[in-house]
Amino acid sequence: MATSATSVSAAPAPSAYAGTPERPLFVRPFFENKASAFWKLQAAGWTGYLVLRSVSSLSSNTSLQVIVSVLIESIIGYCITLLLSTLYGYYRQLPRVTGILLSIFTLAAATFLYATLYAFSFSLIRLAAPGVDLSLLLAALFLSFTVLAGWSALYFGINFYLILEDQIDQMEHLENQASSAQLAMLRYQLNPHFLFNTLNSISTLVLLKQTERANAMLSRLSSFLRYTLANEPTAHVTVAQEVETLKLYLDIEKMRFEDRLRPKFDIDPASEKARLPSLLLQPLVENAIKYAVTPQEDGAEICVAIRLVGDRVLLGVSDTGPGLMPTKSRPSLSTGVGIANIRERLAQAYGPDHRFDVRAMPTGGFGVEIEIPYQLEVPNREV
Repeated sequence: MATSATSVSAAPAPSAYAGTPERPLFVRPFFENKASAFWKLQAAGWTGYLVLRSVSSLSSNTSLQVIVSVLIESIIGYCITLLLSTLYGYYRQLPRVTGILLSIFTLAAATFLYATLYAFSFSLIRLAAPGVDLSLLLAALFLSFTVLAGWSALYFGINFYLILEDQIDQMEHLENQASSAQLAMLRYQLNPHFLFNTLNSISTLVLLKQTERANAMLSRLSSFLRYTLANEPTAHVTVAQEVETLKLYLDIEKMRFEDRLRPKFDIDPASEKARLPSLLLQPLVENAIKYAVTPQEDGAEICVAIRLVGDRVLLGVSDTGPGLMPTKSRPSLSTGVGIANIRERLAQAYGPDHRFDVRAMPTGGFGVEIEIPYQLEVPNREV
């Protein structure tokens, strides 16, 4: 009996991903329709009050007059609290101090009105001489204040809870938006860097009048960009899709380095349906090309290994290059993306539930290993 039909509405938080149906982040079935919840609580509360007062009064007097008196008292209280709910709802729109003062004044006035009506109805039904006696009015004031103050406390308590839940929903929605924006920013950092290198290579081929190779590289580049542009920046893809994308990328790079670039894939078939953030491994492969293939005359082998271990997916990218050099740091690409970018994307996607290790390989070279949870469902929008 404590919330108002006019209480502040909680609009469902928009979905963090376009194209998905809107729904609240926290489902509250009972308070989803606040007007309906108010009437249900009001009816249940005053019905309970009527039963308790009837039982209490009948324990000392079993006459019909007692039941009629309690029934009238409950009806009066029900009507007065309906008026209070309307006034309280209006006061919440006013400045806080003004609303508090008006609420206190209204409660006092409602208490006096309730006590007067109750005292008069009591004397009319149960006393020989009807009228509002001072002693009866004082006794009714205490009862009326207790009932209405309790009702008001429940009213404001429930509405405060609903407002707090609305704010939590909004904060969760804003956090999701911020997380999606950061993921998109990290993901979009990859495309300009890769595109810059590839266009430079195509330009070189054109200057050397190797038009067929330049045309083939443009064709592969268009396929790769079509894939990246078709995907949501925050989407998760299967391991199989990620591997196909890497092969597209390596086809482009192999036209630059020819036999110096020797890619190798070791993919566990059981892991092919696992999902991971799109283009997660591409900057690692690009990093290996820059620091392992480019500086060596005979190039290097780049191995991409993915396997399923229990409920975890292990992803590794290693090379046979010079490894970690004392005079040159290797953890990031020239544009500031790369390994730092991947760390951020993993933190956004999995929180602490992941592992990212960078190490020198025992046989020489450089390796990165990532461990993520095995997921089949799509945490973000389907690609």
